[in-house]
Amino acid sequence: MSQWNQVQQLEFKFLEQVDQFYDDNFPMEIRHLLAQWIENQDWEAASNNETMATILLQNLLIQLDEQLGRVSKEKNLLLIHNLKRIRKVLQGKFHGNPMHVAVVISNCLREERRILAAANMPVQGPLEKSLQSSSVSERQRNVEHKVAAIKNSVQMTEQDTKYLEDLQDEFDYRYKTIQTMDQGDKNSALMNQEILTLQEMLNSLDFKRKEALSKMTQIVNETDLLMNNMLIEELQDWKRRQQIACIGGPLHNGLDQLQNCFTLLAESLFQLRRQLEKLEEQSTKMTYEGDPVPVQRTHLLERVTFLIYNLFKNSFVVERHLQPKEMKSSAGSKGNEGCHMVTEELHSITFETQICLYGLTIDLETSSLPVVMISNVSQLPNAWASIIWYNVSTNDSQNLIFFNNPPSATLSQLLEVMSWQFSSYVGRGLNSDQLNMLAEKLTVQSTYSDGHLTWAKFCKEHLPGKSFTFWTWLEAILDLIKKHILPLWIDGYVMGFVSKEKERLLLKDKMPGTFLLRFSESHLGGITFTWVDHSENGEVRFHSVEPYNKGRLSALPFADILRDYKVIMAENIPENPLKYLYPDIPKDKAFGKHYSSQPCEVSRPTERGDKGYVPSVFIPISTIRSDSAEPQSPSDLLPMSPSVYAVLRENLSPTTIETAMKSPYSAE
Repeated sequence: MSQWNQVQQLEFKFLEQVDQFYDDNFPMEIRHLLAQWIENQDWEAASNNETMATILLQNLLIQLDEQLGRVSKEKNLLLIHNLKRIRKVLQGKFHGNPMHVAVVISNCLREERRILAAANMPVQGPLEKSLQSSSVSERQRNVEHKVAAIKNSVQMTEQDTKYLEDLQDEFDYRYKTIQTMDQGDKNSALMNQEILTLQEMLNSLDFKRKEALSKMTQIVNETDLLMNNMLIEELQDWKRRQQIACIGGPLHNGLDQLQNCFTLLAESLFQLRRQLEKLEEQSTKMTYEGDPVPVQRTHLLERVTFLIYNLFKNSFVVERHLQPKEMKSSAGSKGNEGCHMVTEELHSITFETQICLYGLTIDLETSSLPVVMISNVSQLPNAWASIIWYNVSTNDSQNLIFFNNPPSATLSQLLEVMSWQFSSYVGRGLNSDQLNMLAEKLTVQSTYSDGHLTWAKFCKEHLPGKSFTFWTWLEAILDLIKKHILPLWIDGYVMGFVSKEKERLLLKDKMPGTFLLRFSESHLGGITFTWVDHSENGEVRFHSVEPYNKGRLSALPFADILRDYKVIMAENIPENPLKYLYPDIPKDKAFGKHYSSQPCEVSRPTERGDKGYVPSVFIPISTIRSDSAEPQSPSDLLPMSPSVYAVLRENLSPTTIETAMKSPYSAE
């Protein structure tokens, strides 16, 4: 089932999240019409490769044109209109920056996977709960409401300023008219009435100037309060959400709303600044004793200018899809001074710019979230562990000496982030049973409470009895899934994280031939399968194979291994023991669509292939011993081809053939 089909089957509350996300990022109509094609492209790689991104954007438009041709035949006028409009918007928005569309679609697909994982989780994790509290949503609405109110108030003072200008022009006209009158007319009753009218106009002008300045002062006070309390707090929350998003958490869309609020406030403040300048011009043309403009305007203008500077400095943030190709120590990179291994050395990338707008020159500077600079890809897993731990454990976005004394993190937080790693990187998050097993690995307990774990426990100390850390073990599994068993993992057929004890409890009452897939606890990046059968006296037996790692899976797809896997019974007859995927799914029904070749038959080939070579296909074969001896050391040999097996079977005795082909089960 495609990812998009899974999304459409979600409950309404999750569909609302999908709807909100696509409303701000990418047309959902295109996601729906081109679902399978979109999912088959590597948008993540294209987001860092301009050539690849350009080709994908061109292909996207071609696919869209093909859909337009199809709906044109169906004469669906509304859909034709919408698709033409969407195509025009896409071409205009992304034509000059094709990598941006790759980033957008990659994020959309990742967010779908996260929502699907959240839908499968019995309880929402603590980090995501903290980002979706009702108080945060209420503050967002209050901020938007107050910004709109300030914008409306500035529009009203704009009208007041225009009224003052008109009133002053009329006063000026009447005053000049009196000045040009004859001396005789100046003593007339009409002249006296005109003077009284001018006095009333001057009183009204004075009142309106004071009223306008009072309203402007009130607007400045409200803007100051909004910025230094609610808006800056909202921005800090966005930065925290960005920290969480960079380690696989939900991609909240608050930046667009924040940008709109900052933009409206900036427009309002610049408009207020122009109004103060107009008041100064009016006061220069006509002033009087007690004129409020010279007294109040300078201080008010200074406050408005300060708010503009403050607004711009706070609104300059980094929204993070940066991947430095190469960086040397320079003025553009700030790092900590402590003595750490390279994967614990935190750096920040500084961005500087200058804005010249409406006569103001504003120097801006901001920094990225802490990054780890590595010199070899082998350092990547531990570097990523550092990034995870930092962003889980602190709200401070610039603590470059964090690893001088790294704080602990709660188990529930870590488990939530582990599920995010799987949903964002390999398309399917972890359920409660899988998370319980990981908790056991971290705490060495069959039951756990939400205690605190240290950085050393997560990434530096070896697991009990093992030569690797918890994170090294988990990251190797992620790599295995991504490169070798991704379709099986996405379909939910890999139980993966299950202890050997739990495995036996699950299988003991199942039909013979029932098996499950789990990750090795002693081999890095290994996957094994265990099946159940019964001895002649009815005793339940469990059989596990040597874990398959990336080296062995590079030679043969895992689905084909499950299909073709055979054991040599006591009668030296190869037999496939795998019948049902736990709990009771016929093997071919579960994995049939993932088979990459025809089944392998163990028989001597009678025809030669191209160029005279004997065709051969590797098949995995093991031997079940009839005695109760403990399994011997696993064989490192590659599986045997059918042709070699047939020759050996024909020419060697059963004892010899068993010795030649033996690949006993490991203790996994």
